[in-house]
Amino acid sequence: MSFNKTFFITAICSFGIYTGFAQEKDKESELGTEVVEIIKPYSPSISDAYKIKAIPQSLDSISGEKKTVTYEINSVPVASTFTPEKGRAANVERPKKEKLFANYAKLGIGNYMNVLGEAALNFEISRAEHASLFFRHNSSQGNIKDVVLDDFYYDTRLDAKYASNQRAYSYDVSLGLEQQSYNWYGVPSPDFYSNETLGKIDPLHSFFAATVGGNIALKNTNFEGGKARLRYLGDSYSTSEIQLTLNPEFLFPIENVSLRLEADIDYLTGSFENDYLAQQQISYGFFKAGVIPSFSFSKDNLSLSIGAAAYLGIDSENSTSDFSIHPRIRANYRLDESISLYAGADGGLKQNSYYDIKEENPFVSPTLYLAPTKNVYKGYAGITGIIQGRYGYNFRVSHGKEDNRALFKANMPHLGLTNPKGYHYNNSFQVIYDDVTTLSVFGEFQMNFSERLMLGVNATYFNYTTETDNPAWNLPDFTASVFSDFRITDELTGGLTLYYIGERKDEFAATFSTPEEVTLDGYADANLRFTYEINNRFSAFLNGNNLLNSQYSKWLDYPVQGIQIMVGAIYRFDWR
Repeated sequence: MSFNKTFFITAICSFGIYTGFAQEKDKESELGTEVVEIIKPYSPSISDAYKIKAIPQSLDSISGEKKTVTYEINSVPVASTFTPEKGRAANVERPKKEKLFANYAKLGIGNYMNVLGEAALNFEISRAEHASLFFRHNSSQGNIKDVVLDDFYYDTRLDAKYASNQRAYSYDVSLGLEQQSYNWYGVPSPDFYSNETLGKIDPLHSFFAATVGGNIALKNTNFEGGKARLRYLGDSYSTSEIQLTLNPEFLFPIENVSLRLEADIDYLTGSFENDYLAQQQISYGFFKAGVIPSFSFSKDNLSLSIGAAAYLGIDSENSTSDFSIHPRIRANYRLDESISLYAGADGGLKQNSYYDIKEENPFVSPTLYLAPTKNVYKGYAGITGIIQGRYGYNFRVSHGKEDNRALFKANMPHLGLTNPKGYHYNNSFQVIYDDVTTLSVFGEFQMNFSERLMLGVNATYFNYTTETDNPAWNLPDFTASVFSDFRITDELTGGLTLYYIGERKDEFAATFSTPEEVTLDGYADANLRFTYEINNRFSAFLNGNNLLNSQYSKWLDYPVQGIQIMVGAIYRFDWR
């Protein structure tokens, strides 16, 4: 067992011991919410609170009989000099209402020249109209230990939104711009390639994306609302991708039953300048149209939704089509005020876009063969609840099947090319597809000891079976995390996250050799944050990441930075 896994299990055990000693603290705190996929989410009520009996039972082993008391009133005249005055209400000191601001700016600077900048600006045009801007920049100069290529990155995003809420309808339109730059710095080792070869590698890969979207809802009609989005993605290797999505939704109440009708329309088209061997261009085009009807009703403690998702998928480049039907069933049964059982089955057709893939792994090569994934089904069942009003739990078992699931796998080197690119040196990833069946077991326990301390732990076990009998490349077999939010003083708050990612499988091939399977070690990471409220406008923060100083790799040959410390400030303000 690796050191990281040993450390993580020890931390969870210590966490459990600490919980045992902490159980006698403030019992009047409420449990923090936890998002679970159920039909009727838990809604707290007065009845959930722990109630003291109005007439408590006596615990004395000796109880005497009540004596009969007799009394009489003797009226005696008394001279009174009391003169009543007009009553006046006593002054009650009201708690000072916290000032809320509509805008903020945030700036943080850390070692490795890490920079974080954020700004949120809101503009009230009228009582029914407003506009907003959000800016975020996150960058680092890299300087990772033993890395010989450039390893800096930049991620900058700007979003603008206009919203209008009228009597009969509401809508909003938005515009988003993104600029990202990453480097394929993950060559096998500092001495794997000669200095001359390393000097020829240009590892920089940049992305640019622009998105236009909107939402609309008509009030007092069967049209619940609709979403639309058009997105363009391009990169520094002449890749281009356009994706259009439409999602209208209708609701028809029928006595005690509601009929909901949703549509899922997605058109994706794009091209890569070359395949990995630089032999030809890769073009792709996919269209999917889904209709998702469902009936929902609630009676007593039972909530049930029964439906199906029918999808038509078309591959325009290869002139093929496919039709499939998937379950959409969800049920929730409340045993009492604190325990609920839930179960369901989902499925559908997922469009795998270049944008989504590079968001998950920015080190892929711009030579991908894209295809949709068919989520044949995913069935699940679980139990969730609260104990004594402050302990929450959620346990779930699920089993699902995916056809053509996208998996990341390391590319083989191709140095025999006349003009190799920056991703041809064992330092990039491809996407391959396999039919994967997954069994997972999930558990979470969360505790609110008081308004000043929340503590939680969760873990998930995965078991994969593939159609090709190959490993489920780069998927972990186990994940776990410990998380906490706490308030030390009225001004000082903080949070802790400790997580563990289990082993993953990949393949490695030296130049012109047969690839061999490799195992990426599991790793643990600890992050800690503090925020100090100087006043209602200014705050200072201190963040620490990878506090275990682990030299782990999330992807093959891609180590991360060591201990990262960032300090910064937040300023809140209004325009007037």
